[in-house]
Amino acid sequence: MTLAAGIRSNMTLRLKASSEVVGLVQETNETPPKLITKSNGCIDSFTEMKHRFLSFKKQIYLYQALSQAQDPKFLVISYADSRVCPSYILGYQPGEAFVVRNVANLVPPFENGPCETNAALEFSVNTLEVEYVLVTGHSCCGGIRALMSMEDEEKSSSFIKNWVIVGSAARSNTNATTSNLNFNQQCRNCEKESINNSLLNLLTYPWVKERVAKGLLCLHGGYYNFVDCTYEK
Repeated sequence: MTLAAGIRSNMTLRLKASSEVVGLVQETNETPPKLITKSNGCIDSFTEMKHRFLSFKKQIYLYQALSQAQDPKFLVISYADSRVCPSYILGYQPGEAFVVRNVANLVPPFENGPCETNAALEFSVNTLEVEYVLVTGHSCCGGIRALMSMEDEEKSSSFIKNWVIVGSAARSNTNATTSNLNFNQQCRNCEKESINNSLLNLLTYPWVKERVAKGLLCLHGGYYNFVDCTYEK
């Protein structure tokens, strides 16, 4: 979803997730890595990690060329969920994407004040001058489920609830348009609506809005369904 054209058109912005599936996930014959499973101790897990690192060092290591500086084209604001790694799914190589992962892949509005996510946003946009911001969500998101489970005006000491409330506008839109759906379907709707909300929140940052208006920065949304392995842009 490129917003530059919308900026030039009276700043009227209404973003909707498209059902178009883009070919970012290709068929592969590669053997998937052995998963690190829970065990009675940590020795087996760290032994497997050691073997993975040595394999990486021997077969993949590319960092000599990146040791002096980085020049990524993408900022990816993504999920902390262990089941979905954006670089693995979308094939980013080292140096191609500056990646921020948080619970429910949320972007707070500018007026919320400083946090890790908007610190990374400021650095990647103003210093690295990325060309694209991709906010990407996923299916079965526990953060969105926590958001949808909250009561209005609920006071909580939970760090999770106090974070996901950033997506309250997405929850309100979902509740207003999907009251006829069951809770799981509402959560699925909110997972996508939250991406739209984060794209709109990005435009509350003056330096993001300015670069978008000048055509120097494009904002996009994506949604990965890991149940049927589709990616919507």
